Amino acid sequence: MKKTLNSSSLKDIYKKVVDGERLSREDGLRLYASNDVLQIGHMANIVRERKNGNKTFYIVNRHINYSNVCKNQCKFCAFSKEEGEDGSYAMGVDEVMNEADGVVEQGATEIHIVGGLHPKLGFDYYLEMLGRLHERYPQVHLQAFTAVEIAHLAERAGLSLRDTLTALRRAGLGSIPGGGAEVFSSRVRKELCPDKLAGEGWLGVMREAHRLGLRSNATMLYGHVESAEERTDHMLALRRLQDETGGFMAFIPLAFHSDNTFLQGLPRTTAALDLKTLAIGRLMLDNFPHIKAFWIMLGIKLAQVSLSFGVDDIDGTVVVERITHSAGADTPEELSVTEIVRLIEEAGRSPVERDTLYREIVRPNGRFDHDWHPAESRSEDCVKVTS
Repeated sequence: MKKTLNSSSLKDIYKKVVDGERLSREDGLRLYASNDVLQIGHMANIVRERKNGNKTFYIVNRHINYSNVCKNQCKFCAFSKEEGEDGSYAMGVDEVMNEADGVVEQGATEIHIVGGLHPKLGFDYYLEMLGRLHERYPQVHLQAFTAVEIAHLAERAGLSLRDTLTALRRAGLGSIPGGGAEVFSSRVRKELCPDKLAGEGWLGVMREAHRLGLRSNATMLYGHVESAEERTDHMLALRRLQDETGGFMAFIPLAFHSDNTFLQGLPRTTAALDLKTLAIGRLMLDNFPHIKAFWIMLGIKLAQVSLSFGVDDIDGTVVVERITHSAGADTPEELSVTEIVRLIEEAGRSPVERDTLYREIVRPNGRFDHDWHPAESRSEDCVKVTS
């Protein structure tokens, strides 16, 4: 391997990685142009182990997609429907509460909530949803509403972003998922999602959230009409905001699925592109603590391989996922903790259960227990769960 690295056209980038130097835009473009996926993965693994050692994180969580009605008809989305269209739905708050039933028995530490931009649901609906969930499950973290949804809620309520986020936080919002970023390129957004919040708007919501002390994730949807330059510029925009705020926890590249979208027929992303994008994310986003492989989109086997390509988080149990499966994902809708642990251990990594904020979960006797009760002690790095 050493001989290959020394003779490779990427050896100057390799030296930067070893020395802990920041990579440039040109470096990112060269990495995307290279076919040496193994070397790119090797470099990403250096950074991964420097930051997180042999640990691979997972979470016990539950997804709730409260509505698929959306005023935006993005060409890459198979989930959204117009109001009144066959298959459209919007859960009442009681239905959302029913969806969350069993979350404590499941042992979940997080409920993950996203949906479409419903043109008629009022701000009170979202506040009631969060408030009732937080009241019933005070020990469960609510990660809810993408930056695009939050901008929509602010517009619907006639409030500033700060006031909207403050109200949501008071109701029980714990953090913000990374969805809706897609690719920041104005060219791509004009072609695929002209009515969607612009890239700068997405970054603006996250900037305001971080200023208020809310943490968030960040995503990038790739494998459709975007170029390698646009992917690289997307990562650099995230890196600049992270330099400014430090509020991002994880970067999550999302592989595009075209079934039932306006782009139907586009081939699935290749394993080489998937692994390369995860690895380049780890290399370019030197100020992000974590890189996550969302196994729902990536596939279980490739997510397992990605643990040697810069990835240190394999997401979680999920339970019910509608968005990616609407676009033809053939992965399961949930994995058990036993299955997740096995996948991580077979890859030679050490599984670590975490909460949303990446504090390690300590279960009684070091084992997973489906009984989840309020944490007995909370510190910066650890949450102890008592039975």
